Amino acid sequence: MKILIPFFSLLFISQLTTAQDLAFTGLDKSPLDVVMYRGDDQAAIARIIYSRPAKKDRVVFGKLVPYGQVWRTGANEATEVTFYKDVIINDETIEAGTYSIFTVPDEDQWKFILNGQTTQWGTRYDNQYDVFTTEMNVSSAPETIENFSIRIIEEIDGGTIFMGWDDRIASLHFDVASED
Repeated sequence: MKILIPFFSLLFISQLTTAQDLAFTGLDKSPLDVVMYRGDDQAAIARIIYSRPAKKDRVVFGKLVPYGQVWRTGANEATEVTFYKDVIINDETIEAGTYSIFTVPDEDQWKFILNGQTTQWGTRYDNQYDVFTTEMNVSSAPETIENFSIRIIEEIDGGTIFMGWDDRIASLHFDVASED
């Protein structure tokens, strides 16, 4: 019996080590991230869920992400935005709800697309579900942005969504619709 205890202990430890190794192999190379935007009362206004691919010494825009073609705006599953309140973008009201975000990058301007189809793989874009499209402003990044990143900066009556990667930053302002 005394001989079996060390044997089973060694077997258990080796299985635990193997299980731990397997649990963390093949992790996503473009990790998921979440951006939350809250109002002054801390109520949620918008949440964006997206994956963050890395530049890894690659030419991103014009090569990895071709100009003039629909891009999933991140990696993996389609990037999603949930507006918890109605918002106004370029004088058009976008109803509260969840939408996929797609973009069409170009050198000087991007097209921003809200699509009503959600929870799909990012390359499964179907324009028949487009809810809204508009142009985004694009500028040069002051320094290289290694991982694709999204932020929302609070502004008077709304915010601006910033998307940055490599040497580009695209932006789009929105206002929160009044509840009158």
